[in-house]
Amino acid sequence: MSGNKRFELKKFGAPKEAFRLIETPFAALTEDSLRIKIEAFGLNFADIMARQGKYREAPPLPFVPGYEIVGVVQEVGAQCSSKWLGKRVAGFCRFGGYSNEATVHPSSIVEVGDCDAGDALSLCTQGVTAAYMTDHIPQSSEGGIALVHSAAGGVGNLLVQMLKRKGIKTIGKIREAHKTKQLERLGVDHILVSDNIKYPEKVKEITGNKGLIAAFNPIGGSTVKEDLNNLSSGGQLFLYGGASLLDARYGIFSLLHFVMKSGFFSPIPLMMGSKSLVGVNVLKLADANPSAIQQYLSQCFHLYAKQELKPLEPKAFSSTDFHAAQAWLESGQSTGKVYVYWEDF
Repeated sequence: MSGNKRFELKKFGAPKEAFRLIETPFAALTEDSLRIKIEAFGLNFADIMARQGKYREAPPLPFVPGYEIVGVVQEVGAQCSSKWLGKRVAGFCRFGGYSNEATVHPSSIVEVGDCDAGDALSLCTQGVTAAYMTDHIPQSSEGGIALVHSAAGGVGNLLVQMLKRKGIKTIGKIREAHKTKQLERLGVDHILVSDNIKYPEKVKEITGNKGLIAAFNPIGGSTVKEDLNNLSSGGQLFLYGGASLLDARYGIFSLLHFVMKSGFFSPIPLMMGSKSLVGVNVLKLADANPSAIQQYLSQCFHLYAKQELKPLEPKAFSSTDFHAAQAWLESGQSTGKVYVYWEDF
């Protein structure tokens, strides 16, 4: 293939049936965009949900998923600085990342030099999500305890590190015992190997019933109500995913069950308890304020360069093993970033 190779999502279902590798002509370059030859692209749980038909933000089928890329700038638009030419960069695209070429706006990327591709991709969607949420924790919370669900995941491990930089103690929650060593290396203060039913009482024991200053939840469902109940006054619940929907098997009925388990919230109890529920969607944030996203992206790479932020070891798959990468992320066995590289880069 000599054109733009793309993994297109043509139907919902298992990876091998859902995707096809196609070739299309290179897109025309607009005046305010850059053309990037893509070295590697990241996978996220939102991609899995899109493949299952459960992600509302996804475009109509067929489309090319993918939010983050690393590669080399090949061409610049008339309104863009020529300084970008030949630079190795990482950053965001609004879908379309499962390709070997993309056009992006300069505000969505940063220069990364010889940074490991897996680390660079870890610091994009997942790093920015973690940085945005951590930035909303006031400095007065130092010494408090925060709960991080899926603490060995792509966002979770970065959250733990960023929270510790702010002097906040962490409860790292995982469902598989084999991930314990990764959390120990991260310096998690309390490790919970627990399903989503039994953990609330353990959190109460750890906090001495004083409550959490924050909870970071990519799961949804019944864990939302449990986390709100475990917050202290002034505490914040950050909801940035709905991973429990991945196990849903009954279409609209599973979605309704998910919503009912998550609960319907009146603002009155939140006000009376001085608690807050914060929804986080990096795509929406990027649409509303791209300069803020670039700020958080630059912050992540700055901390990485100072060796103050180090993602868990990523898992790499070649483009010929693309379907295996999808299956591995969906299995829930992964720790750190899952990404795909092009052999012919």
